[in-house]
Amino acid sequence: QVQLVESGGGLVQAGGSLRLSCAASGRTFSSYAMGWFRQAPGKEREFVAAISWSGGRKKYADSVKDRSTISRDNAKNTVYLQMNTLKPEDTAVYYCAADLSHWAPIATMIYEYDYWGQGTQVTVSS
Repeated sequence: QVQLVESGGGLVQAGGSLRLSCAASGRTFSSYAMGWFRQAPGKEREFVAAISWSGGRKKYADSVKDRSTISRDNAKNTVYLQMNTLKPEDTAVYYCAADLSHWAPIATMIYEYDYWGQGTQVTVSS
């Protein structure tokens, strides 16, 4: 079992920045990859970014790759998503997820993730 708790969401003006955090517990954090997804009202959940168990491999959605950085601190069992130059279209509930496949390529699909957090709301005002 893996428990995930997101934090760091909030209301920010367009052009601003936020850093989301996801604290994990339950299994050895450094043994699995982590991802961030988001879901806007009326839309499907979509991939945002992911990072391998070591932090050496990362992948981003095209919509955020020039504005966001995913990172992890295995000593703190935490993964982060730094988002800059936020836009109103970034408004969504952001979820972190754990992919227990240790050696698989970085996952971008919802079904590839095994555990999910409850989400944190990010609202970007224009």
